[in-house]
Amino acid sequence: MKILIIQQKMIGDVLTSTILFEAIKEHYPKAELHYLINLNTLPVIKGNPFIDDVIIYTPEIQRSNLKLWHFIKSIRKNEYDVIIDVYSKLSSNLISFLSKAKTKISYHKKQSLFIYDHNIKRTHHSNKASGLEISNRLKLLTPLKIYKDSLKPQIYLTQEEIDTRKTYLENNGINFETPLYMVSVLGSSENKSYPLNFMAEIIDTIVAETKGQILFNYIPSQLQQAKIVYGFCKAETKKHIHFNIFGKNLREFLALTKNCDALIGNEGGAINMAKALDIPTFSIFSPWIKKEGWNGFENDGTHVSVHIKDFNSNLYDNKIQKEIKKEAKVFYEAFQPKYFLTVLKKFLKTI
Repeated sequence: MKILIIQQKMIGDVLTSTILFEAIKEHYPKAELHYLINLNTLPVIKGNPFIDDVIIYTPEIQRSNLKLWHFIKSIRKNEYDVIIDVYSKLSSNLISFLSKAKTKISYHKKQSLFIYDHNIKRTHHSNKASGLEISNRLKLLTPLKIYKDSLKPQIYLTQEEIDTRKTYLENNGINFETPLYMVSVLGSSENKSYPLNFMAEIIDTIVAETKGQILFNYIPSQLQQAKIVYGFCKAETKKHIHFNIFGKNLREFLALTKNCDALIGNEGGAINMAKALDIPTFSIFSPWIKKEGWNGFENDGTHVSVHIKDFNSNLYDNKIQKEIKKEAKVFYEAFQPKYFLTVLKKFLKTI
């Protein structure tokens, strides 16, 4: 059996969908499994033993109808028995429709019902420790007679990658006798980023409580904003921040994170990656993101998350998600650190 899984999205989504490969291989060990993803997400699945081949959906394909058609023809030549479209957007709908796969599976959406043989309705409530996003992905496997309650995504680093970054850290003044924390100081967008002055207060608290060492996680385009966060920090806190230590690429970031005691900050891809590396996390959710979707594996205190709705649900009265997303800044400003500093301090003492 030959299966293609499509997940053209962000790093966290691509990582989360890797659980499908493990589940399928467990049930059908001889199945040949391919993964269609965007180029920038490739490092997060490198070394995954359950993925047999990777197909890259490049920006050039996205921009050109001709290149997209040639790409779809190459998919058809692979003669897949099954396509599982986790992404379920226009591009993946088209790829699935023209693939000639015998069985096509995706989520239930009115506009694409005619494309897929199995249109799976999402669960909106789950009591599973893994969270809604994982529960809903595993539901996509039921047409293949695979029934799993939970699986945890994993990232596969080599020992050499981990040791090389540890040496790099030591050569740049990191003392492994003292706690080391990676702080995700910014989210992937402004409406997923905790206010910069509030984030500085979080970092001040970490240092005051632990005397730990701090690394900043941000992408190059966010350098100036990261400097603003640093500027908001107290003078004593700044002595603990190693601002110039960072990974030059995603694999280096992963190996740096693996050498840390915890990752703390904005919920997003970095938090998901840390969980997959078995590193404790403390995540601050954006007001417009549904916490129950991505707050998996919090049953033992190793992973903790906070959301303004946990502390002030009245703000959400008569508001729909689109309105909350537009007003994210207002909601964030109401989510002052004082609401959850006690929770953060408990987390720092527990890990």
